[in-house]
Amino acid sequence: METIQTATSKGNIVLLIHGGAGNFKESDLSPGQQRVYEKYLHEAVEEGYKILEEGGSSLDAVEAAVKIMEDAPVFNAGKGSVLNKEGHVEMDASIMSGKDLKAGAVAMVRHVKNPISAARMVMEKSNHVLLAGSGADEYARSIGMEMKDESYFITPSSLEQWKKANERVPDPKGIDKHGTVGAVALDLHGNLAAATSTGGILNKLTGRIGDSPIIGAGTYADNNTCAVSATGHGEYFIRLTVARSIAALMEYKKISLELAVNEVIQDRLSKLGGNGGVIAVDKNGNFSIDHNTTGMFRAWKTEKKCEVRFFKE
Repeated sequence: METIQTATSKGNIVLLIHGGAGNFKESDLSPGQQRVYEKYLHEAVEEGYKILEEGGSSLDAVEAAVKIMEDAPVFNAGKGSVLNKEGHVEMDASIMSGKDLKAGAVAMVRHVKNPISAARMVMEKSNHVLLAGSGADEYARSIGMEMKDESYFITPSSLEQWKKANERVPDPKGIDKHGTVGAVALDLHGNLAAATSTGGILNKLTGRIGDSPIIGAGTYADNNTCAVSATGHGEYFIRLTVARSIAALMEYKKISLELAVNEVIQDRLSKLGGNGGVIAVDKNGNFSIDHNTTGMFRAWKTEKKCEVRFFKE
């Protein structure tokens, strides 16, 4: 677990991002692949942090960081999303504001270019929290969001993965990872936010929805406790309400973020048989990253340092 302690006064700004967790190791990624992942993670964390530095909101920061990763073809979110059993993309995303507990989410969208931005619009411009399927796409279109043909999201890599999955041919170069992306942030005003976006599970049944668009499972933020974004086997994260459980442990047991994250990921999730991880930051700027897999694409930036890491320390 990576845990950083910072001062406890307002004025701290922190941004953490992830690009998915899974059982991959250094030998599974060529030096070239590592450079590509590092490039996109670095770009995303810098873009989000710049917003915080300029006094912008944590909501703006997490949305900006996630959009960059949705636009990158190497993550399982936005462009590059995995395909379902029928060969289609079905993307999910959610965002939450810790200041007022407002939240928005979309699920099973196929055409909105940036699902995380659609989730924010659901939060800010509708009376709902979660829209799904063609209704979510139509809502995004009706408010003028950028839309794409489904072919935009399908990359040669995602198509090849889908073909191999249906041929039941093991891919010796395949990496066992959940490429969900996410971000959490604390801004200068002491407000927390969290955002998560994913293409789901490769070859999933049509209509399957994981934890990423479920508030409390894959995403949660509350200024009284923490902001959390999760990645992993969504069914387990839903059953354990992973993101909310971390905040609840802090709220009701009065324990630290580090202890709450460790209890949920290393104890509860592992015992249930699920795998994955979380990034989390508390109201004082302390943050924790934990996963029970061999790898997790992650990066963070504070006023003191910027780090990008892939493998278990």
